[in-house]
Amino acid sequence: MAKDKKKSNLISTGVVANNRRANFDYTIEEKFTAGLVLTGTEVKSLRLGHANINDAYGVERGGEIFMLNMFIAEYANKGYTSHAEKRERKLLLTHREIINITNFLARKGATLVAIKLFFDNHGRAKLEIGLGFGKKNYDKREAQAKKDAQRDIDRATRPKL
Repeated sequence: MAKDKKKSNLISTGVVANNRRANFDYTIEEKFTAGLVLTGTEVKSLRLGHANINDAYGVERGGEIFMLNMFIAEYANKGYTSHAEKRERKLLLTHREIINITNFLARKGATLVAIKLFFDNHGRAKLEIGLGFGKKNYDKREAQAKKDAQRDIDRATRPKL
């Protein structure tokens, strides 16, 4: 009889961190998926799910895109090397994507915001980013009213059991 394998709590594929406030605070117009330049201890910490991207935003510097304020906790079993928790991390994008993002960010009020941090099917860390504009309070109220109205319509048309 085969031994039962203990399931690991490491994340090999799937979502590590989600920015649930991104769609609430911003009107996202375009989304991109980018790779990240990470160190070994950062990847190990991500595999444990120790990341927060709620405050992360992107900037363009010297023809490259960087993410700032992205928190990846220190790896607990580090040796003599470690990483800074909130360092700027370079995004791996194609040249055409970088040009599109740079042109978009040149507009007044435009923002590059992190939406989702995940591992793809090959085990590589990826970041879904969105280009958008910040919502005003009346935009948020309008979006919430539409959502509530749609929920009421769905409840009314749902078959009763």
